Amino acid sequence: MTKEVMCGKVKIGGGAPISIQSMTNTKTENIDATVEQILRLEEAGCEIIRSAVPDINAAIAFEKIRSRISIPIVADIHFDYKLAVAAIESGADKVRINPGNIGGDDKLFPVVEAAKKRGIPIRIGVNSGSLEKDILKKYGGVTAEGLAESALKNIKRVEDMGYDNLVVSLKSSDVRLNYNAHRILAEKTDHPLHIGITESGTVNSGKVKSAAGLGALLLNGIGDTMRVSLTGDPVREVYFAKDILKACGIRRNGINLVSCPTCGRTRVDLESIALRIEELTSAIDKDITVAIMGCEVNGPGEAREADCGIAFGNDRAAVFRKGEIIKTDSVEKAIELLLEIIKEM
Repeated sequence: MTKEVMCGKVKIGGGAPISIQSMTNTKTENIDATVEQILRLEEAGCEIIRSAVPDINAAIAFEKIRSRISIPIVADIHFDYKLAVAAIESGADKVRINPGNIGGDDKLFPVVEAAKKRGIPIRIGVNSGSLEKDILKKYGGVTAEGLAESALKNIKRVEDMGYDNLVVSLKSSDVRLNYNAHRILAEKTDHPLHIGITESGTVNSGKVKSAAGLGALLLNGIGDTMRVSLTGDPVREVYFAKDILKACGIRRNGINLVSCPTCGRTRVDLESIALRIEELTSAIDKDITVAIMGCEVNGPGEAREADCGIAFGNDRAAVFRKGEIIKTDSVEKAIELLLEIIKEM
């Protein structure tokens, strides 16, 4: 089991539930726009938010942003250690630094001292795109061993400065490399791990990479907090992170939708029906399994095993609740009845 650290009021590691993170894509110094996005992310289920700090105006904005949100906020720092110190002093609940570009110990030490003074964790974020030159030379490029070595080396740098309130991440857009690097690191450190697939791509391609990469890690017991990285609205990252955790059996909150792939026996537009029910129930935060089945072969059986469900035939549908048929009705009326049952449950 990893150590436990506190990011604001959220526990990371130590057996705590795996927390979901995302990152704003607004200009951080635009306080109103940033807060508006964070509030939408909170509503979607985000538990920790990270914002970029490219300049001093962004660092200073943390104080006002933090006063208007409920979840912890993390300062994302590259290149300039002074911005990390400024963001910490402005109220950041955690600071993420990249060892590959933050500089030597003379730059790292002030960040460690500032974090120590406020008692907040430092996330050491190793990235395949900014690995240190000496490690690249040693391994002849980016490798799983090199990523893990970079992380361990920089953990030691901070620990040697008298601080071990750390979260560690190492990310690659290569799913297999990312997986292997985490396997190596998890055996050699007990600091909590922030997992993700960096720059995974668009919603379509990024979902596939993230599901494969993060699912493999989670099913191996690796990961204490996570972010799904998708190009576009970060709210979608949160929803998909929840989906991955549910698929891995780690989180049970929210609708578990079971629907058949359809075949030549299907007599309704099951895809549009399933999407409609999924959209109308997406905000429900209860552990309910709903089966939406297209024909009489497996439909009744699957629907009976679910908390509630529907099995379609020719112009008719049977609605189930807790293994029993409640009613058989026309397609549209049956769908309406199923939605009512879901809301009641």
